Amino acid sequence: MRALGSRTILYQQSVIKQLDISGNDFISIDLLNELGPMTAGELSKKTGLSTGTITALIDRLEKIGYARREKDPNDRRRVMIVPTYEEKAEIKTSYESLNLAMLDLADHYSYEQQMVINDFLTKAVALLDTELQQPQNKKT
Repeated sequence: MRALGSRTILYQQSVIKQLDISGNDFISIDLLNELGPMTAGELSKKTGLSTGTITALIDRLEKIGYARREKDPNDRRRVMIVPTYEEKAEIKTSYESLNLAMLDLADHYSYEQQMVINDFLTKAVALLDTELQQPQNKKT
């Protein structure tokens, strides 16, 4: 698992370099894409970044077209940060080769095996989320 984790980080770093954005910006847009729209405060809690840092980060993401601010339809006082990550052609290009290779790899497993792998990875992500909430892992 450590080897997979290391290679994932290295791959992300290559995408970050290719897109010419910061690591915090990349993680934030990835979280927004995965979890959906959220407030700046929620994004701050997820990333461990201060609200001031998040405000500047959102300004950068809006400027380059990776996110936009929208009023919350359920509470007009709140502003939601909405990802526009997948709309960017450079994102699709950055992941195209890996995506095709992963699809090819998945074809080597039966549907049942793929479901077990998917279940394992889903639970592994949940474990990582839990670990990130532990006091020793929180940024101060």
